Amino acid sequence: MGASAFDEMWGESTGGQVRSSYRHIADWLHETPYEELLHRQNAAENIFRKLGITFAVYGNDDAEERIIPFDIVPRVISAGEWAHVEKGLTQRAQAINAFLRDIYGPREILKTGLLPPELILANPQFRLPMTRIRPPHDIWAHICGTDLVRTGPDQFFVLEDNARTPSGVSYMLEDREAMQRLFPALLARHKVRPVEEYPDALLAMLRSVAPKSASGDPCCVVMTPGPFNSAFYEHSFLADRIGIELVEGNDLFVRDRCVFMRTTEGPLRVDVIYRRVDDDFLDPLLFRPDTMLGVPGLMDAYGAGNVTIVNAPGTGIADDKAIYSYMPEIVRFYTGQEPILPNVETWRCREPDALAYVLDHLPEMVVKLVDGSGGYGMLVGPAATKAEIEAFRQRIKAAPHRFIAQPTLALSTCPTLTANGPAARHVDLRPFILTGANGTIIAPGGLTRVALNEGSLVVNSSQGGGTKDTWVLSEEGAR
Repeated sequence: MGASAFDEMWGESTGGQVRSSYRHIADWLHETPYEELLHRQNAAENIFRKLGITFAVYGNDDAEERIIPFDIVPRVISAGEWAHVEKGLTQRAQAINAFLRDIYGPREILKTGLLPPELILANPQFRLPMTRIRPPHDIWAHICGTDLVRTGPDQFFVLEDNARTPSGVSYMLEDREAMQRLFPALLARHKVRPVEEYPDALLAMLRSVAPKSASGDPCCVVMTPGPFNSAFYEHSFLADRIGIELVEGNDLFVRDRCVFMRTTEGPLRVDVIYRRVDDDFLDPLLFRPDTMLGVPGLMDAYGAGNVTIVNAPGTGIADDKAIYSYMPEIVRFYTGQEPILPNVETWRCREPDALAYVLDHLPEMVVKLVDGSGGYGMLVGPAATKAEIEAFRQRIKAAPHRFIAQPTLALSTCPTLTANGPAARHVDLRPFILTGANGTIIAPGGLTRVALNEGSLVVNSSQGGGTKDTWVLSEEGAR
């Protein structure tokens, strides 16, 4: 994978020949005074602040919500590069859905011995009630956000899968709108595939998976935990863009095994719930009884086939990083093909040989909780102090089954505006995959996250990262 980072504008070595997909960006950065770039950067931040595009950080004493830093230098992906990624993501989404159908059904993969049974059956994200329920159209993971990293011209790797309630698509859409406002001429010099159709594609997918008992005009809603959730902006943004109601649990009720929404004109039957609420809070009668964020009786209505929940309860097991380590085998088992997008090499600390290797190489590795997210609970060995490494060593020894480890990849870099002018910063990519009754659609590009601190590999917004607009060029490319 290489020790030095691949630069997406310059290729293997900076200062050489600009890669063809970036030639207009290179010219633009060379021709535009830094003061003008900085002025536009500030304008973008003001747009985001006025629109209220914010997020909250859990566990932070400062309750003030923040805007996610936006970098105005776009990331460019050629048509050929994207065709490869798109094919791989489609394969991955199909395998994830087949895996979920199987583990909540016949469990053929466990009969082969490919996966240890306890990894499924003892997993906190395994939802036993779903073994008795088949989602409408037998689709489980309707929306996936699969995180990709790049290490070379043709080297894309899957870093992790997000099949529970993947977030970030609102920033993909808002980043594009900001670039259209601030740099219309630059956009005009490229033939960039649009992302603006995502809300329409999302609504079409939601309607396509409505239960058979739904009317010809299914009622779809976005279900949020409420305004105190860190991603509430996105929940309200999507409901508005799709043109459907944003509801909380107390806006819904169950009667005769059907779900209804309270309205000023009386109860209205709900057919599809795009939930941004974790499994534990969906239905206090079946999951956590100490919360009323959900809807009592919702799972009974779901089991009766009278409502569709997007994504299905229990899909979070596909997010588990120990399960991730088996994804190459999972893809082969369900598709009969080699994975188009490979995993990052992964050591499962639950296995004695892997544990010994990881403990011997901690300063070189990235170690993650199998159920972690958002950049929390992880160790980046090369950036950690000796004391932090030793403390993490004790955590791993105490519960090795809770951790996986990966090499510290030389993530690709893109030009990014900094206090000292444009400079290379590490990036990853979260594309969004929609799977409905009519097939799979992938928004061209997705959300590029950028580590704004020099040398940092942590791109999560909760850990100080920012975002970029992602330009996927059409077949004709840039003019």
